[in-house]
Amino acid sequence: MSRLLVVQNHRGGGAGRFGDWLVAGGVALDVVHAYAGAALPRRPEHDGVLVLGGGYLPDDERAPWLAPTRALVAEAVERGTPVFGICLGGQLLAQVAGGTVRGGHGEPEVGSTPLTVRPEAAADPLFAGLPERVTAVEHHQDAVTALPPGAAWLMSSQRCPYQAFRVGERAWGVQFHPEAGADRVRSWDAERLRARGLDPVELSRRAEHDEPAAEEVWREVAGRFAAVVVGS
Repeated sequence: MSRLLVVQNHRGGGAGRFGDWLVAGGVALDVVHAYAGAALPRRPEHDGVLVLGGGYLPDDERAPWLAPTRALVAEAVERGTPVFGICLGGQLLAQVAGGTVRGGHGEPEVGSTPLTVRPEAAADPLFAGLPERVTAVEHHQDAVTALPPGAAWLMSSQRCPYQAFRVGERAWGVQFHPEAGADRVRSWDAERLRARGLDPVELSRRAEHDEPAAEEVWREVAGRFAAVVVGS
């Protein structure tokens, strides 16, 4: 069975349903709890790499494991190993491939967010044929502000243009959280949301409304990535 190295950067930031869909696609997950001090393999012999989200910038010194993660992703891209980066993971991919990431950039995106699939996605192995308008859960303000040279720009949103991109032929980064559904939104601290001027009830209602269609889309994308990993 093909094996995927999963780098987890936050205690509550597991692979969730995206991981379940990958397993259903024939991929075994080797999860490294990097945030807890688990060491990354120096030269992993995996068929792909998945880097998850976390509350850091890609070069944040508070998270010393991100330096070896950057090296791991850079090597994977160089070798043509399939990579999928989510939120922080996507920003990390952008940075190591020559793009730019800025902290606290622009307006935050919190909750189920409308996304637009760009025409360039029509030729992409993961994003081809998706509905032109989709939604996904977001929770960020840090953002990719310039894509790596030659990257394919696949998705955008009103507040954050670089929502999904591809580096080379087999490395993808996304700003949103395809692994998170309405249950994740319901778990957020209601008082902290209200302090930011957000309505937790409305955030949950919108996520629940959007979930059936969003789940179908991200299940398909996960299955396509699993196929890339299996075929690598």
